[in-house]
Amino acid sequence: MIRLPHRRVVLRTALLFLAAYLVSLAVWIPVKGQYGYAMTVVSSRLVAGLKDAKLEEIAAGKDVIQATFSPYRKRSDILVDIPVPISAYTFNAPLTFGIMAALYPLIGRRPRAYGEALAMLLFVHFLFVFSLEAKELTQVFMSRGIAAPSQPRLMFYQFIWSFTDNMVIRFEPFLIGFYVYMRFGTKAVAAAGRG
Repeated sequence: MIRLPHRRVVLRTALLFLAAYLVSLAVWIPVKGQYGYAMTVVSSRLVAGLKDAKLEEIAAGKDVIQATFSPYRKRSDILVDIPVPISAYTFNAPLTFGIMAALYPLIGRRPRAYGEALAMLLFVHFLFVFSLEAKELTQVFMSRGIAAPSQPRLMFYQFIWSFTDNMVIRFEPFLIGFYVYMRFGTKAVAAAGRG
């Protein structure tokens, strides 16, 4: 027999989510620019190494970080500017934090649960920036004859970026919440049922 939660538990969870969401939104808005800049620096350096390019500059604009690359060996006079829109991949972060807070009654004080959720969030954001820059650099380098044309390589980068942008980023809060609940919350519920 399935027991439905008491109204008080549902109300408390909803209020906890709402409060955490509003607080994290108020904190996130002023911080997201610095976060986006740091995320772009890390991924741009890795993309530059992977694509045999030199990272020339990273410039912060209003809600956009622009990474400028040049080919490392051939035609180093060419500059490739890649704008990375911060809100395109960070807009769900406060919602993720709200869901994590709402799971607190089920998870409790388990630093590993919150650490894994934060690591997943960072990885998804890194994957977005990395795949966007790798896709753009591959397209430009192939079109200008700097890199050998390779349709499978280009399609790989396009797929990774499209999948990350259209699927993972949109469902990130729920994917992370579901993962954390299944990994840590079900154990707490089972332990409470036995006790």
